[in-house]
Amino acid sequence: MNRDRRPVVLYVCARNAGKSQMAEAVTRHYAGSRVEVHSAGTEPSGRINRLSAAAVAEIGASMEGAVSGAIDPAVLLRADRIIVLGTEATVDAVPGMRCRPETWVTDEPSHRGIGGLERMRLVRDDIAARVRILLEDLGVPATDDRHGP
Repeated sequence: MNRDRRPVVLYVCARNAGKSQMAEAVTRHYAGSRVEVHSAGTEPSGRINRLSAAAVAEIGASMEGAVSGAIDPAVLLRADRIIVLGTEATVDAVPGMRCRPETWVTDEPSHRGIGGLERMRLVRDDIAARVRILLEDLGVPATDDRHGP
């Protein structure tokens, strides 16, 4: 990755309604404008999961204005990191990509009978911990303050 420019991160899940949107919102919250961040779905639902939005809002992040959409091929080629959240979606490598997609098998509390907002909080916390590690790896330490450390 060229350190003279902002790193580009693309989060992908199946519907781009919950997990990838949460990861995008949390990344924006922790990194502000120091990272160019996008999210997409392999089968976009066209809507945002309201419980996901509520869960990220509790930590000061926002999914306001988010739109569930498909993968933009131009972003796919520019991304320094492509993160697939969960096991429902896959992103195949295409010629010209800067990186290989990696998968985060995130916590799925529904498998333990946990639902609703409590489920989304656990998913959010798992994603937030992973985002912090990713940002450190990108040389953009996470901060809870959008204005930087």
